[in-house]
Amino acid sequence: MLEIISVNTSKEKGTTKDPVPTARIDMRGLVGDAHAGAWHRQVSLLGRERMEAFGAQLGKTFRPGDFGENLTTDGLDLRTVGLLDRLRFGEVELEVTQLGKKCHGDGCAIYREVGQCVMPVEGIFTRVVHGGEVRPGLRGELIPRPLQIWIITLSDRAAQGVYSDRSGPALRARVEAFWAGKRWHPQYTTALLPDDAAQLRERLEAARAASVDVVFTTGGTGLGPRDITPDVVAPLCDKLIPGIMEHVRAKYGAAKPGVRLSRSVAGVMGRTQVYTLPGSVRAVEEYLDEILPTVEHALAMIHGLDTH
Repeated sequence: MLEIISVNTSKEKGTTKDPVPTARIDMRGLVGDAHAGAWHRQVSLLGRERMEAFGAQLGKTFRPGDFGENLTTDGLDLRTVGLLDRLRFGEVELEVTQLGKKCHGDGCAIYREVGQCVMPVEGIFTRVVHGGEVRPGLRGELIPRPLQIWIITLSDRAAQGVYSDRSGPALRARVEAFWAGKRWHPQYTTALLPDDAAQLRERLEAARAASVDVVFTTGGTGLGPRDITPDVVAPLCDKLIPGIMEHVRAKYGAAKPGVRLSRSVAGVMGRTQVYTLPGSVRAVEEYLDEILPTVEHALAMIHGLDTH
């Protein structure tokens, strides 16, 4: 059971924090704490288990607040918590916005004392969703946030059963491998549609309404009379991301001129990223090589998180 064992505040940044019997969290963080403000790292947390393990390595004993954390917790390995997960303590609700941080070196009291610090690796940082009172002994819960990923294949013949869809399963396998072991909670939805503009538009509008995180489509990006995917996707996007597909066409089109004819687009609908990939397995692999390294950063940007 997740539990707060200490509430800690300080008047200045870069110093250790002192335990207090109770504190109020408002929409800026812990009232009176130096780290409160209109930013994404309003309330920090560190697990007692990790603090004690770090101390054992150094042969030292640390008390809650020594690492500058606002809430020292027990009963949950915070290393299992992912971005955008939520932590609830009574009426207080916090959204995870950063995992670890850059070490401030001589700007950190613990680093000055022992030459290293546990917060850059083990600490988590949150912003306030709902405020309230916090105190030692207050129990809480982790609310994992699903990462919704939709994969849509566009193919008349595959939808008719003329042949099996190969690019959709290849796309899913590659995306699953990318998210494996990361601190997210992916959930996958797949669909096989004919090259029909109305059906695709309906699915995309549903994805936007549900705030699906990422939609990948495969198929329908060429010049054929039934290739309609980019024509449907682009008008639905609030923002286009031209750089990714331009890079793919330039990189692979140098050796394979046919790649330059791809009309693939990428964009954002509300809070939903959408990427249109060609319908071949090889193209799926090549495009994902360039797309996947950007997806997590794009997620952070869309949700207003500063990961620099």
